Amino acid sequence: MDPQVELEISDQAPGPRRLSAELSLLSTQACPDSQQEGSDARLVRPESQELRLGSRQHRLPQPATYRTTVARRDPGCGIVCDLALLGSQKPRVVRNVMTMVWPYDPGALAASDRELVDAAWSLTDAVHWSMSFTHDQASWGPGLDDLLGILGAADDEVRARLSELVAPLLERARVAPDCQIDELDQLCEAPDGRVRLIRFRAQRRGGGLVGIASEVTDELEREQEAAELADHYRQLVELSPNAIYVLQEGVAVYANPATVRLLRAESTARIVGRPVADFMFENSAPTMQAQLESLSTPGATADRAQAALRCFDGSSVLVEAIAVRTTWQGRTAFQVIMRDITAHRAAEAALRYQAALVENVSNAIIATTRSGIVTSWNPAAEVIYGRRAEHAVGQPVGEVVGASLDPAALAAAGCVTEVTHRRADGAALTIGMSVAQMDSGFVLVCTDETALRRAQRHHATVVDALVEGVVVIGTTGLVESANPAALQILGTREADLVGSLPAAWPLFDEEGGLLPPHTHPSTWCQRTGKPQDARLVRTRRGDGRSVWLSLTSRTLNPDDAPPHPIVLSFTDVTESRAIRERLERDATHDPLTGLANRALILQRLDAELRTRHRTGDIGVLFIDLDHFKVINDSLGHSVGDDVLRVVSGRLSRVTRHHELVGRLGGDEFVVISPDENDTRKVRLLAEHLRRCLTDPIHVEDRQLHIDASIGIVLAPPGDTRSAADVLRDADVAMYEAKKLGRGRCAVFDVRLRKRVQRHLNLEQDLRRAISRKQLWMAYQPIVELSTNQIKAVEGLLRWTHPSYGTISPAEFIPVAEESDLINDIGMFALRTGIEELTEHRKRHGLQLQLKANLSARQLEDPHLLATVQTILSEAALPPAELCLEITESTLMQDPAAATEILSGLRQVGVRLAIDDFGTGFSSLAQLHDLPLNTLKIDRSFTARLGDSSGTEALIASIVALAHTLDLNVVGEGVETAEQLDTIRRLGCDMAQGFYFSKPVPIDQLSDTIRTNTPDTD
Repeated sequence: MDPQVELEISDQAPGPRRLSAELSLLSTQACPDSQQEGSDARLVRPESQELRLGSRQHRLPQPATYRTTVARRDPGCGIVCDLALLGSQKPRVVRNVMTMVWPYDPGALAASDRELVDAAWSLTDAVHWSMSFTHDQASWGPGLDDLLGILGAADDEVRARLSELVAPLLERARVAPDCQIDELDQLCEAPDGRVRLIRFRAQRRGGGLVGIASEVTDELEREQEAAELADHYRQLVELSPNAIYVLQEGVAVYANPATVRLLRAESTARIVGRPVADFMFENSAPTMQAQLESLSTPGATADRAQAALRCFDGSSVLVEAIAVRTTWQGRTAFQVIMRDITAHRAAEAALRYQAALVENVSNAIIATTRSGIVTSWNPAAEVIYGRRAEHAVGQPVGEVVGASLDPAALAAAGCVTEVTHRRADGAALTIGMSVAQMDSGFVLVCTDETALRRAQRHHATVVDALVEGVVVIGTTGLVESANPAALQILGTREADLVGSLPAAWPLFDEEGGLLPPHTHPSTWCQRTGKPQDARLVRTRRGDGRSVWLSLTSRTLNPDDAPPHPIVLSFTDVTESRAIRERLERDATHDPLTGLANRALILQRLDAELRTRHRTGDIGVLFIDLDHFKVINDSLGHSVGDDVLRVVSGRLSRVTRHHELVGRLGGDEFVVISPDENDTRKVRLLAEHLRRCLTDPIHVEDRQLHIDASIGIVLAPPGDTRSAADVLRDADVAMYEAKKLGRGRCAVFDVRLRKRVQRHLNLEQDLRRAISRKQLWMAYQPIVELSTNQIKAVEGLLRWTHPSYGTISPAEFIPVAEESDLINDIGMFALRTGIEELTEHRKRHGLQLQLKANLSARQLEDPHLLATVQTILSEAALPPAELCLEITESTLMQDPAAATEILSGLRQVGVRLAIDDFGTGFSSLAQLHDLPLNTLKIDRSFTARLGDSSGTEALIASIVALAHTLDLNVVGEGVETAEQLDTIRRLGCDMAQGFYFSKPVPIDQLSDTIRTNTPDTD
């Protein structure tokens, strides 16, 4: 590092002597015989020993501070120095300020050299001197006597005074190494009595000291003043409420206590030594850096800027900062002064918010002086009063609001007052007004409640006009108001209702139970805030009568904490409830007997079946009156209705209260008995019911007797059947009882269950039997007895079931008729029979007539005739080769309709036969009217041949009747030769039965005809 000295050249201390003195000291610090480069100067070795004062040539500005740099010290102790002007952005360098020669021993100089040295020292403020350790040799430059306060004194006196003053230096120099500089300040009294401070600086040279002496009184005073000023400045900085810190090369080198507090640091040590970027948010750092870079000269000040600082506790603070360029320990630095403006900004925001609030609030805000003159009139006031601010400000407040008022009195009252004001156009305003007093006057806050009051009046009018009762209950639980409808519905007076406690009103639920007070709709809603809608309750009016109410309870202020004020609204539903109950009863009860109807029976039965944790069986008794149809048909429906009413009454009387009695329709009744654990008890109940029905019934002076067949079903716990399934099983059991001889009871058991299950399975499988090709036709020959030739075959439908095997038509045909499948199956049988027999006729050259069966349901099909014609046409079979057979019972169901349909078939050429004759109730007249061709005697007559002569006589009568009507007669069920001989003898035209052949498939028919035709012999 180059030896350097900073010195100050000013008007008060013109520099040549001072400069020379400082430079002379630098000469002792330069390294001998070497060349060094300073940080800001090019070093030059002098060519000769001479003194040059460069400052005279370059006119150095004063006052200023310079830095001197030693360039070289040669053997003659000459030095070359540069001066650099400090404090500027580009230091001004004055090269080669001076070159001087200073011997180690001033006495060794020639007289001419001494004069030159003295001349050089005369240009400075310092005086050179030397003193031997023995005090006997001394030398000094001009002016030392004046400097020591003994101007004009003899040399001895000067030497003695000098020796006295520098004695301490001589003592210290005795033991000091050569070239070591020592310094001593001594006080000297001037002739005028002023005390001077003389600074002696010396260096040991051989046997003594060589040095300079200069007065530093003013410098010391200035240093003291500077120190005091610096101390004052330090105290100002330390005590300043503003945060002040010093940056040097981006690092904090100083921070005052306010900075520590601002950044929430524990001490200055947490701040000093850290980059300023650690305390700034990223968006603030570039702005601060740009400000610092703009400060190019010492003392330059940046504009105020805002920055966000990051505190040590994680919080942030907004500051306003000013940066000043300065020095710190001789190097460029920046002093930054910061002021916390967080609260200021918040206050500004609050003021802006308040101003915006005043400007945008819906209330009129009017400021007045103490005398009531308007000073502020916000936009809401303009809207409410219809008067612009420029027409209101400066006017008495009473004039602009259209009413006289005393702001001071209103402020003293301290409450909101409802008053009537006037708009500029004279319209009345309902105003809620409050007044606050300020130092300069009053502030009036006026709320326009005109629309609210109008709405309240309208609302009150509407509520009073409602037919629905409305009661308002306050937070205390007491009634606060009630409309006229509420008073009328409750049958009370307003004075009695208002102030009463609704929780004390007796309320009953739909089952008639008294509601506890804490479950009242009003109490529940008031406590929980949850509404209750259309709660049906019963209460007592003021006159003691009961009234049913549909009651709704809601809170008025749902957001408030409980207890809530609530509003009860209710309507009188007494009459509508009675009507609804009647309608519900009509919908669930039989209008003739008043018993439960089918819907209610199924509903109750389903509820009983679904009851959880049920331990007992449910008994279902299906009751059907025996021969009731005879009473209806013989005595009329009115007598039948009377009988049904008597039966329902008897059943109701003998059953227990928990048992349900119902009528399904016609003469069918049901009794549901829960919790039956014993089949025997259910049977006893059934017998008890049947016995009560067998007692004579007196209707219209007639004594009638009836009995009943009863089917019983027990549904154990966990039964998965539906209510309809259980009822159906009971119906099956009832029909089983009828099969047993009527007037009996039958229990639905496993056997019946299996039969019903088979019935259900057959019904489901029958629906897919055609598509799965499970149905096929079998043909049974019919023999003409006069020729013993097979003239016709009867097509009989067969079903080969994949699980049950061959199903008898007697089993699956009724299933088809019950499930509406009979039409599809009947048409399939007819089409298949016609197509197969036609093909067989062509292949074998046979003239065979096809006899096919029609069911009662097929006769009801309006498309029957067209379908038959289509099938015959497609198969090319002559209509006369088709004979359709209809059972006697089918024809007798509706003879007139049957006659019409059969006539249509007869007209197209189709032959017709009555099947199973003798099992129905047909009369001679009915047979005469039907367009028949053939009569088939039922197989039951053939089977009884040989048992009695009466059967032969009956068959003979049937044959004679048929021949009278020009009908051919076929005897069915011939299984023996004796039977064949008998029916031939009795006059039958044809015979059919197993004696000739069983029904066979079409591919076996030819062989059957050939091998099974009886021998005519």
